Amino acid sequence: MYHKKRAQTYDCGLDLVGEILYGKWKIRLLYFINEGHIRPGQLQKKIPEATRRVLNVQLNELENHELILKTIFPVLPPKVEYRLTELGQTLIPLILSIGLWGDKHEERLREILKKTNEQRQ
Repeated sequence: MYHKKRAQTYDCGLDLVGEILYGKWKIRLLYFINEGHIRPGQLQKKIPEATRRVLNVQLNELENHELILKTIFPVLPPKVEYRLTELGQTLIPLILSIGLWGDKHEERLREILKKTNEQRQ
């Protein structure tokens, strides 16, 4: 497992939020769990470009950060479901606002990403 070489300092709320939500799929996972996609297979279908391993790592981090709860049902085959905690639910309005901002500026953001990707090549 990767461990940071330097201790992280959390000087403000943005540092804390960044540490908790850092991860390519975490915001989408929270959004989809809120929308009712609570089984790992459902989440994998909603984010097919992510590997099952990466999704599991990020789901475990969200659980450790108390944003989601994982329920394992004692059946065969095992059944797992996720749901948002109260703390996780408080992020949904922010996630929706960020999504609306992205929709509003979609054309410009796509141009910016295209330009930066071209510069990298």
